Amino acid sequence: MHSHLRPSPIIKSLRTRWDMFDDPRKPNNNTKHLLTDVLILAFAVFFFQQPSFLAAQRELARRKGKDNTVTLFETQTTPTDIQIRNIADSLSPSRFHSDFHALFDGLQEEGFLEEYQKLTGTYHISLDGVTFHESTQICCPNCSHREDRGGKVHYYHSAVLAVISQPDSPHVLPLPPECIVPQDGHGKQDCEQQAVKRWLANHMPRFKPETVTFLGDDIYSRVPICRAIMEEYQQYFLFVCKPASHKKLSETLTTLEEVGSVEHVRHEIWNAPRRRHEVWHYRYVNEVPLTGDSRTLIANWVELTITDKQSGDLIFVNSWASNHSFSANNVAMWAKVGRSRWKIENEGINVLKNQGYHLEHNFGHGQQNLSNVLFTLNILAFLIHTVLHLADVAYRLIREALKTRKRFFSDVQALLTYMVFESWEALFEFMLDGLELSLSP
Repeated sequence: MHSHLRPSPIIKSLRTRWDMFDDPRKPNNNTKHLLTDVLILAFAVFFFQQPSFLAAQRELARRKGKDNTVTLFETQTTPTDIQIRNIADSLSPSRFHSDFHALFDGLQEEGFLEEYQKLTGTYHISLDGVTFHESTQICCPNCSHREDRGGKVHYYHSAVLAVISQPDSPHVLPLPPECIVPQDGHGKQDCEQQAVKRWLANHMPRFKPETVTFLGDDIYSRVPICRAIMEEYQQYFLFVCKPASHKKLSETLTTLEEVGSVEHVRHEIWNAPRRRHEVWHYRYVNEVPLTGDSRTLIANWVELTITDKQSGDLIFVNSWASNHSFSANNVAMWAKVGRSRWKIENEGINVLKNQGYHLEHNFGHGQQNLSNVLFTLNILAFLIHTVLHLADVAYRLIREALKTRKRFFSDVQALLTYMVFESWEALFEFMLDGLELSLSP
């Protein structure tokens, strides 16, 4: 097993970094709980997806004299839920960004990220916005807001998620999210495009030039973001490029098609699950203006249309703009990568919302940063579960045997409610025995 990518060293690593945080509380001789204990127990709620985790552990300690917060998370005391919320409310979610980077570095050192680069030689980082809280009554200074047609104000929290994906891998790896919050010195509300610019400024210095291809929907295929990725950060983009929002580009493509300057590639494919023959038709052209104004960006364009060969019915159509050059030899590969953008929705956001992580549940809103801090810890928990699935054999065997995340969380919650485990290894060993699984020598 990989020693640095197992639960115990990961928890120790979190605690080491969090020990260095400045405590937002005023110095007080009556301070009972360490800041690191407060944060690690907030994280534990998301790692086990058990809102009542701390209450269950306090009851366990009453009955057995010890509980799993001590044995698994090395805590000295157990603060109440209210104490955790009050303390976490004054922290910035950006404090936890280094935890994502440390896990990324660990995966890279152990060779797990080679799989994510083998297709194109670059990491594929998908970007997408997500709303994780909305209310007409609960709000804080960091809420965004909108009015519906009836004039009622809706308050909400949202963020830009960034995940590393690979078309043939079921695992997406979240990078630090960028919360969309009111920005000092700006009269207008923050927005997804501004949050993406901050994400790039904060995190792209960690990546060498020409090692990242950004994927995203049509909202990102605008000159400012594409230019920043291409020129300022020397990386690549492959963004959805819809004709309706790029009218000048569409007119240019129509003209080029008429004079025979658009290249065509056709493949016939047997779709076994659907039991049909399909025609995959690629069109591409390099070096076309993204817009019609004088400050436009020169980009490359590709389109994929899939039709049923027998009926002629349209099955799929989409197009992308990129600074990758297209050719007959690589156009199918890049269209495959472009289509993999859905992984951030299906295997990222959908999992977080509907398959065990309760992303839209109100774990606590607070008056400053609480909602964003808890959201960030939830994403961090999701990443650590993915890291363990890749690197910890015992964890992977258990997860695969239990099939679904919800079943895994349900079983772990029940075990931790009634039993104290002296270590993570003891917990996993107990589950392996119960499932009649064994580790290979």
